[in-house]
Order: sequence, then structure tokens, then C-alpha cells
Amino acid sequence: MCDTCGCNVTDGNRHLIEGDGKLARTESGSEAISVLQGLLSENDRTAAHNREHFDRHRVLAVNLMSSPGSGKTRLLEETITLLGDSLRIAVIEGDLETENDAQRIRDKGVAAVQITTGTACHLDAHMVHEALHALTLDDIDVLFIENVGNLVCPASFDLGQHRNVTLLSVTEGDDKPAKYPVMFRASDLMLISKSDLLGVLDDFVPEKAERHLRELASTASVHTLSARSGDGMQRWLDWLRSEHAAAQTRAVNGETLRPAIQPDGQRMHAHEPTRQHHHDGHHHGHD
Repeated sequence: MCDTCGCNVTDGNRHLIEGDGKLARTESGSEAISVLQGLLSENDRTAAHNREHFDRHRVLAVNLMSSPGSGKTRLLEETITLLGDSLRIAVIEGDLETENDAQRIRDKGVAAVQITTGTACHLDAHMVHEALHALTLDDIDVLFIENVGNLVCPASFDLGQHRNVTLLSVTEGDDKPAKYPVMFRASDLMLISKSDLLGVLDDFVPEKAERHLRELASTASVHTLSARSGDGMQRWLDWLRSEHAAAQTRAVNGETLRPAIQPDGQRMHAHEPTRQHHHDGHHHGHD
């Protein structure tokens, strides 16, 4: 999978394997697996650095994950409107191409930084670190990181966030948690989105979706909502306020919170073959 989509190497971590980069030469000068394990290690190091920034500035960082078209950006638009000035929000947007979603957020009067990932099907901690240079964390209460639409890879990379929220649209099958266990095991909250369509798409049963989630031994909360109609939005806003208050308490106590990054997903990335090749001790990427 990763050999095809090119997600092992991103614009955020490419500097580590090219030229005089830290991972440009492995121990024997050739093992691709060592390089991938090194990239994961460097990602985790940068993620911890990002989280230190968030904690120091008392910012709650939330990673939004889902398949494409589940309504992440629409949810953010309505969340910004409903919260008003009670929580100051900023957004990091991840997409393969275009600034469309970031512009939608800016149109709501909120700072948004677009990350275009090219062929990479997820954000990584290096990308997020670069994006943070364009934000003033002292002016932010909640930072949303809208990950690339993908139900596999985003769950395997720590970005420095505190919480993972996964959207499952009723336009998808209610068996998605069973089909994509790595993603849903990583979830701290599962939002069943576009609930206003349940009357039309009656083959989606929210109770079945939650049952599949519980079969993964997940204790994540499940909320059903519609950003379009407003149904269920208050419960989502209450969750955000509660998580923000908890983040403030952790900051006062010198504590932090790491999300449920899935070791199964990390092992998948670290042991699959890469399309990076050596030549005279240096890597040359092929996306």
C-alpha cells in the first residue's frame, strides 16, 4: 500500500534522507527498512516537540480524520459559528492539492494554514511543525488539524495532537470500523456525521456502527450529529469545552496527553518496502 501511494516520504521529512540528511545513510548504507524506522522515530521526536509547544501555550490540539467527503470542513465551519468567541480556534488543513478548504475556514474569520501533501496520503509531524510557524499559539484555544481524507495512514502518525476524532458519515457503510480497525482504534471520539440523511439512507444503522467500534475493544465516545441541521452539535461543543478545560488543568500540573497512535499501523509503515533507492550512499525519492 505505502509503496504505491508514496506516503513513506513526505515533503516534511524528505530533508532527512537526501543530501547530508540525518538518515541519508543507514548503518550499512542500504537498508530501506532501517530508513523507514528512522523516519518514524524522527516523526515521533518532532511530534513530542509540537506537543510541548501546545502544552506550553495551553492549546488543545485535535486531529480530525475520516474518508474523503465525510464533512470535516463543514463541521469546522459550523463549530466556529456556534462557538463564537467562547473558544479561539485555528485550523491546519491537509489536502493533496488546492487551498479550497483552508479558504472556507478563513472566510469564517479564523486563521487557517493549508498543507498540500502532493502524493502523501497523511500529514506528519514535520509538516505540522512547519505550519505552526504561521500561527500565534498564544491567540489559540483549540487547534484543529484536518488530516488528509484517508481511513488508513493518518492513524499511524503522531502529529503532536492530544486527541483523535474520526468522522464516519452515514453515506458510508456502518461496518467501516470493522473494515478499518487501525483508524477506529485510534479514535478518542467517533462522530457519526450527516445524520440528517439517516431518513433517506436507512441502511446505515448507528447502533451497528457503534457495535463494530466496541468489538475493537474501543471505549471511545460516539456522537451522532449533523452540521447541516444542527442536530447533535451541542453535545460535540460540550465535548470540546470539556477537553479544553482538561488541557488547561494538565498544563497547570505540568502534564500532557498523547493520542492513541496505533502500533499496528506504525509496524505496517516500518516494514513495507519503500520506493527510496540508494545511489552512492544517498536516497532519491520517487513519488
